[in-house]
Amino acid sequence: MSRKKIILYNPKAVFFDMPLALLAIGSALNDKEYEVIIIDGRICDDVEGEIRKHIDEALCVGMSVITGAPIADALKVATFVKGIKSALPVIWGGWHTSLFPTETLRDSEHIDITVQGQGEETFKELVDHLSQNLSIDNIKGISFRKNGEPHKNPPRPMVDMDSFGRVNYDLIDIEAYFKKKKKRQFDYISSIGCFFRCAFCADPFVFQRKFSAISPEKLGEEMEYYQKKYKFTDLNFQDETFFTYAKRINGIANEFINRNLNISWAATMRADQGSRLSDEIWALCKESGLRRLLIGVESGSQEMMDWMKKDVKLEQVFYCAEKCKDLGIGVIFPFIVGFPGESDQSVVETVKVIKKLRSKSHRFDTPIFYFKPYPGSTITNDVVKNGYVLPETLNDWSKFDYIGSSGPWVSKEKERFFENFKFFLKVAYNEKGGFAAYPIRKMGQWRINNDNFKLPLEKYIYEKLVNKPELS
Repeated sequence: MSRKKIILYNPKAVFFDMPLALLAIGSALNDKEYEVIIIDGRICDDVEGEIRKHIDEALCVGMSVITGAPIADALKVATFVKGIKSALPVIWGGWHTSLFPTETLRDSEHIDITVQGQGEETFKELVDHLSQNLSIDNIKGISFRKNGEPHKNPPRPMVDMDSFGRVNYDLIDIEAYFKKKKKRQFDYISSIGCFFRCAFCADPFVFQRKFSAISPEKLGEEMEYYQKKYKFTDLNFQDETFFTYAKRINGIANEFINRNLNISWAATMRADQGSRLSDEIWALCKESGLRRLLIGVESGSQEMMDWMKKDVKLEQVFYCAEKCKDLGIGVIFPFIVGFPGESDQSVVETVKVIKKLRSKSHRFDTPIFYFKPYPGSTITNDVVKNGYVLPETLNDWSKFDYIGSSGPWVSKEKERFFENFKFFLKVAYNEKGGFAAYPIRKMGQWRINNDNFKLPLEKYIYEKLVNKPELS
């Protein structure tokens, strides 16, 4: 008896992380009953051709969709699928449908079901019901049309991460991702959710401030298995808050060392978590291969950090910076500017902290983003109450640029300042470009130190001499 095919599609995007959500839900299915076909719009040159190859035997098509440009590609593919086989269920999951479960259905007739939150158990139950032509009325964690109207079922409780089986990375061409990344970097999620309440983040809305993580013992076993099989040299954890429990981190580092993995690894950390780590655990992490952390700072103003409900002190940020500098660990310290009601003094303090952190180590980076009202966050709810209008349709959300441009709270003058500041931060501390870039680098450092960004002629010269940074 032939297996039923499950087509999973990952929309086009500008980064090349492995499609971890699709790998997770695909691996949760019974491989004796279902054949999972993952098609990635970033890797596959002929998406429509690949879909045509499998669609006749397909039970459904699933997609993982984040807010922004990937929506447009996902809509295009959903429309293509329905044009060939209109009765084939199209299922969307991911961040966008967790935030807009019924609105997504209301806006496109080509989407039949949406999944909210953690998807492994939900998708498995859904696929089994579709396979047996059973009612989906009582499946928790989904939304669908009932009597022609979008209907949302009760949420599914978070499932313990340790209860899931091993993710089958053979569902993708892993070498194709290594090639795109230009390094043998393996992507993995070891935990889900977050206990914290940051007002600019949608995570508290989606996961209700809950957290579940794979145990150190299981994680060590998994990484040894994957490393032997795929020969990766770097491990990139995609967790929201990897360093939640110090005891777990201690166990993971020991697992990596005792199993002689000999890899480097990168993860996310909150500054308060780092400040609570003992010197021994910091050193153990370094010994186990920790090469880079991502520590969100958001603002150089403690008042702004408190307003965001970040629950982090600037002293903790600098403590982590000093530890990483001493241990030779790289750090990405992201900042957000342009919040509604942000004072000029807050901006001055943020700039001061950015310069202080960036100058501490050539391994440190301080990317600056403009606040955009990402759906589901407390601050977004507040600005909407005050008259800000969020995008209303899927087409509008596909044009929602939550990384690049500034919002209506940022004056042209302030935006111009930050665009110049970001550029000169990049050139002042960039060691690439060789001798030809040296004069521009020194000029950038002078401009940063003196807050002088007028007539940025160096920008045009630099872009001629130095290649654009690679995606990672």
